Amino acid sequence: MPLRKRLGLVSAVAVGIAIVLAAIVCYLVVRGQLLSQVDGALTAQAILIRNEHAIASGGDFPGLPPNAGGSAPYAQVVTADGSVQPVDGPLTLPKDPQILSVASGQTDSIFEDATVSGVHLRIYAFHALQPAPGQFVSIAIVLARPLGNIDHILSNLRLVLFLLCAGGVALAAALGRLAARQVLAPLAEVAQTAQHISETEDLTSRIHVHADDEVGQLASRFNAMIERLQGSRAALDDSVRAQRQLVADASHELRTPVTSLRTNIEVLLEGGELSEDDRRRLLSDVVEQSEELSALVNDLIELARGDLPVEIAEDVRLDRIVEDAVARARRNVPDIAFAPKLEPVIIDGIPERLGRAVNNLLDNAARHSPPGGTVEVVVDLNGVRVRDHGAGVAPEDLPYVFDRFFRGTNSRGRQGSGLGLAIVRQVALQHGGSASAANAPDGGAVFTMHLPAQRASGESAHDLAGAAAPRQ
Repeated sequence: MPLRKRLGLVSAVAVGIAIVLAAIVCYLVVRGQLLSQVDGALTAQAILIRNEHAIASGGDFPGLPPNAGGSAPYAQVVTADGSVQPVDGPLTLPKDPQILSVASGQTDSIFEDATVSGVHLRIYAFHALQPAPGQFVSIAIVLARPLGNIDHILSNLRLVLFLLCAGGVALAAALGRLAARQVLAPLAEVAQTAQHISETEDLTSRIHVHADDEVGQLASRFNAMIERLQGSRAALDDSVRAQRQLVADASHELRTPVTSLRTNIEVLLEGGELSEDDRRRLLSDVVEQSEELSALVNDLIELARGDLPVEIAEDVRLDRIVEDAVARARRNVPDIAFAPKLEPVIIDGIPERLGRAVNNLLDNAARHSPPGGTVEVVVDLNGVRVRDHGAGVAPEDLPYVFDRFFRGTNSRGRQGSGLGLAIVRQVALQHGGSASAANAPDGGAVFTMHLPAQRASGESAHDLAGAAAPRQ
């Protein structure tokens, strides 16, 4: 059964139970009030009979005035031995054990209902003593009033209450179904949106939030889930496109060194009239091309690793990583002076990847510095900044220097894979930062790897000045 019908049925049952209980209570209260009026008239006439000593005088019993309900139309006297003395009315009232108990004095009075000759009666019997020669006889005086009018009123009341219950249940069912339709409309919209997404894979669909209730919160959370799913899918699509572009670019870049390497090896294998100098030159080219190919493959592997999510990160002293990278650069490029200025800062990251990125920045600066030039290295709360004093970067190349396999105007003819700066940007993004390049006003280029760093406690930049100085 659909949820809408179930809610309508539950509301109809709940309202129906409430109406039925209210109708039962109403009926019992009205019936009790009507019977109370009849009982009050019977009791009042009994008091009047006692007060006027009608028991002793015999004859008809005194009755109430018409405005008080009049006399009971049926009356009789029942003695303890069960004999009946009719007083008024054509009907002989019953003398059941309860009435005989009143006549014998065991019970003072009783009320009961009885049907005599098709007439529904309300009977009141009370104990009295009737004078007799030399003694008093114990009797029960029985008064009875017909309940026909009350039964008619109660019959009409039952019909009205039944119609009220039936109408109330029907109205509750209709209103409950209407309310359920209004309440469940957002749920139907959620179902339709989910079906639309499953059929079309369109993650741009959203649900309109009608109210800030439980259903509205469900719609809001569904929208948030779809938005996150859309973002994840966009990221996945971007990753797939990047992977395909990397494969395409790598295939293109690998083709040249592999072809050259194969050609040189084929020439060496053919032998022929190669001089010793030509053979050594070819072997030297093979070694150089192998090293170039190895560096390119390593850079490709590093880029592929960088696309994976960061799973293990730790607090890293960025200044110490840069200090080690500067020491390495001094060993590899002894004709370039490196001038570090390192502040003690900490970032949350992967030391190996950060070290590779800093090494790439230093290698790039060293390649573009003139012999005997100086490379300035700064570490502070903004990250790592490396400046060379070379020719700088062509303005038209600045937006692309961090792209994969991009080689600017000033880089053509120099050895390199075109992946070093791409790795720098990838590492920066992986650690919640960014990478930028600019030309210094007085010459040279400035490459910055912006990182979310925090100052390390207990040390200062002056404390590290000696550690960063060149070792003799």
